[in-house]
Amino acid sequence: MNIKEEKSNLRKRADKVKGLRCKNLIVVLENPMNIMNIGSAIRNANALGAEKIYVVDSRKVLPESWEQMRDRRSLLKVSASAIKWSFVKTFPSTESCLAYLEKHKFVSVVTSPHTKGQRNVVLHQGRYTHKRLAVWFGSEAQGISDLAVENSDFCINIPMCGIIESMNLGTTTGVVLYEVTRQRREFVSRRKSAG
Repeated sequence: MNIKEEKSNLRKRADKVKGLRCKNLIVVLENPMNIMNIGSAIRNANALGAEKIYVVDSRKVLPESWEQMRDRRSLLKVSASAIKWSFVKTFPSTESCLAYLEKHKFVSVVTSPHTKGQRNVVLHQGRYTHKRLAVWFGSEAQGISDLAVENSDFCINIPMCGIIESMNLGTTTGVVLYEVTRQRREFVSRRKSAG
């Protein structure tokens, strides 16, 4: 297959999946430390149809611009090139990301294997059909920050049934985003059928 055919096939694939994307769904990674986990989370967000990925990167793990991220070999490899097809924006602090989301009228929800905040919801019992939704995932070592919890509507818990009480960032994003995107696509489909 020549380059022209490859580009044509990619364009067809992009057009085909465009309608399956979950509009106004943002995945927020708060101070992740491991490039492998960041790449896995980007891959999951892209594969499951999240619209954008925001990374709170106060430690400067990632390059500042999306263009530089797209060229970073480690991200390309781990994300299975999803970094090329995903919109990724970095923020220097949790405060700046929260302010940006609030300004654009996004509802934030956080994830944690532990009970946090005023309202805690088991993953499959939550409702994720908000018009604009940002789903926050904490760092590998410290989890989600108190500031993110305080500014969220609720905390999503994945039920743990083993000795280990948490999953890594890549796994957690896949599990949580599967349920969130499933509900959002079903909601849009029902609305289209009704209207």
